[in-house]
Amino acid sequence: MIHFSRGSQTDDISKNDLKEAIYGVFEKLGKRKKVLALPPDFTRFHSRAGEITNLSFQYYRDSMSDILPALGTHAPMSEKEITEMFVDVPHSLFRVHNWRNDVVTIGTVPSDYIKEVSEGKVEYDWQAQVNKLIRDGGHDLILSIGQVVPHEVVGMANHAKNIFVGTGGKEGINKSHFLGAVYGMERMMGRADTPVRKVLNYACNHFLKDYPVLYILTVIGKDQNGCFVIRGLYIGDDEECFNMAASLSLKVNFQLLDRPMKKVVVYLDPSEFKSTWLGNKSIYRTRMAIADNGELIVLAPGLKEFGEDPEIDKLIRKYGYVGSEKVLELTKNNSDLQANLSAAAHLIHGSSENRFKITYCTDKISGAEMESVNFNHADLAVMMQKYNPNNLKDGWNFADGEEFFYISNPALGLWAYKDRFNN
Repeated sequence: MIHFSRGSQTDDISKNDLKEAIYGVFEKLGKRKKVLALPPDFTRFHSRAGEITNLSFQYYRDSMSDILPALGTHAPMSEKEITEMFVDVPHSLFRVHNWRNDVVTIGTVPSDYIKEVSEGKVEYDWQAQVNKLIRDGGHDLILSIGQVVPHEVVGMANHAKNIFVGTGGKEGINKSHFLGAVYGMERMMGRADTPVRKVLNYACNHFLKDYPVLYILTVIGKDQNGCFVIRGLYIGDDEECFNMAASLSLKVNFQLLDRPMKKVVVYLDPSEFKSTWLGNKSIYRTRMAIADNGELIVLAPGLKEFGEDPEIDKLIRKYGYVGSEKVLELTKNNSDLQANLSAAAHLIHGSSENRFKITYCTDKISGAEMESVNFNHADLAVMMQKYNPNNLKDGWNFADGEEFFYISNPALGLWAYKDRFNN
């Protein structure tokens, strides 16, 4: 059931509008005794989920018993990040999701269904796993909060993904990531109806139907001054709120280009991107727009590791971004990748398949380390001087005799050359 929907490509939902809409829904729901909030972590800072969580706490106060950031495999939020993202919310309410140890299985999606939606590419059952707090916490309202935006694993982010991946376990995360990678990332990005989404919806409809989940979904764009604004707000307890948000997100967050990019420069905000696990969004979101034999230059001042999870970091360093065919072969022959299919999927996602050059510019990870995982490397200081983010605008730029396309935050959109996307 849709409780609230508003949005368009030009809409600008103000703070007062946001508060009025959310509080209006809460009033209709009636009094609640124990509320759980599931916002994203700091890597989704611009989603406005922090503000929505703040408003929810202000409304429910003592009834807000737990806030569980949907970390997935990400590192736990720091005290500083919690303070910045969730202003005036007591830190004592925050719980840390441990994707390896804090989960329970609430159902299983059968292997024949996985085989069907994957077109026979994989055939395994899928455990619908969630943090045990969701099943055992005794909450009479669970707020799943976040942004709908194009995504490399599922096609369009959020809704059931926030629960089954954001608070999911090793089995569920590994197999869902691998399903998407084997099916084909470029076949899914920017699409709401994908094999991974079908699996998540199956789990939602079969195993979450008795849980008091309310989805609060935003679509975020930029105004003419480059400031982040809420273009859409959708609140509901079914799939329709996601479908409406996804439809708007394609119009707001997806840029279809008339010609491919020969050179792309992407900046990774150091407060958000500290690993290639996250920073490779620069690859995922631009790959359908980059010309054959083109180059992607990634300015990564905060990059200090490959995987946010220590075990995954080791696997990335061991095998590297060596292309789909090689990764699938390695996965077939190595038990450590078989036990960590999300890492195998990530290695597939992070390769250009030798179609274009990827150059990471870092100063916390050495050039030798970057090259050992099959990326090119350039000196950060030199490249920041050549491509100074303070002097660039999102989109096409021309400097020192060369044309290039600049993106200030790859997590906020999807770019594609129209002929490649249509294919």
